[in-house]
Amino acid sequence: MRLLKWLFISLVIIVGVFSAYAILGNKNYLFKAAYHNFSGIDDYKIFSNDKVAGAAVDQPWPYGAEYNKINYPDSLNALLEELKTVGVLLIKNDSLQFEKYWDGYSDSSLSGSFSVAKSITSILIGAAIKEGKIKSVDQPVGDFIPEFSEGEKAAVTIKDLLTMSSGTDWNESYWNPFSVTAEAYYGNDLQKTATQVKMKNKPGTIHYYKSGDTQLLGLILEKATGKKLNQYAAEKLWQPLGATHDALWSTDHENGNTKAYCCFNSNARDFARIGKFMLDSGKINGLPVIDSLFWKQSITPCNITDTKGEKCNYYGYQWWIDPQHPEIFYARGILGQYIIMIPSKETIIVRLAHKASKERVQTVPREVRALINWGLSL
Repeated sequence: MRLLKWLFISLVIIVGVFSAYAILGNKNYLFKAAYHNFSGIDDYKIFSNDKVAGAAVDQPWPYGAEYNKINYPDSLNALLEELKTVGVLLIKNDSLQFEKYWDGYSDSSLSGSFSVAKSITSILIGAAIKEGKIKSVDQPVGDFIPEFSEGEKAAVTIKDLLTMSSGTDWNESYWNPFSVTAEAYYGNDLQKTATQVKMKNKPGTIHYYKSGDTQLLGLILEKATGKKLNQYAAEKLWQPLGATHDALWSTDHENGNTKAYCCFNSNARDFARIGKFMLDSGKINGLPVIDSLFWKQSITPCNITDTKGEKCNYYGYQWWIDPQHPEIFYARGILGQYIIMIPSKETIIVRLAHKASKERVQTVPREVRALINWGLSL
């Protein structure tokens, strides 16, 4: 009984200290982080969301002649099931060749994509440059965000944000509830969270993956275009691409800031349309939405020195690249969400899941390597 009493008292003290820290430090997001514990692919249900309107007229994918009859290895299926996959889809030559769903999900189920949204935000930056709303990737961030108009921050350019080399001190820690990333995810003032960063390195010199860089790109887009991200995404991508369903893009609060670095929620078939857009060199029905140079740079390694002292041969403008097959590129979310493009095979693979492998070979997750090998074999 004495032990239970001390355990109870200790628990009360811990809760009291935690609550005091959260309240006095103006970090009320910690209560939400503690309640929900870990992020998940259905988190759009706990956030406010803006609608990304789909096409007025459905443009469904045509079925391939061998739909769901193509080779699908048992070993791949076992790996996908081990990692709690909820959907996998393969498009080849603009036709739906294979799809499979688990855990009650379907071809129309919404699923969070986490950092896949970074790649979508990059496309929208390219669209804004094409429109002349942004001069070029070399334009200073301070032209749009006052907090970056003076001091060391004034040297940061849009290109530095695209290549994750801004030099800011953003702490990309997903599992630490006290990190700025957790504050961005569960907090209600993304504008403040993203702009309060300090400089750590000279811009353009160190590649370090930071969600804060993408959030700044989102703020730039809304300032440059005069539109919220969901509106601009619908206008430039979702509707022209023929998305069958509306998507949801989560915000920090009702009518608040869009989470540009994450939280674009859609289904496997519509996510594949982003893959087609990139396979088509940033064009829709033959018309360029982004310039060819921006498209090429997006999927070309930035070669900026990373935190291991090596040249970054795996990341472009918010797109991942396979060092073993440099022509293959992909969007990637932390819980195993991927849109993979294999140009030589005219193939797009989408995978949605609850879990990603921790195993990496040259930055490529184990399941991405397996999916790439599958696509190359067909």
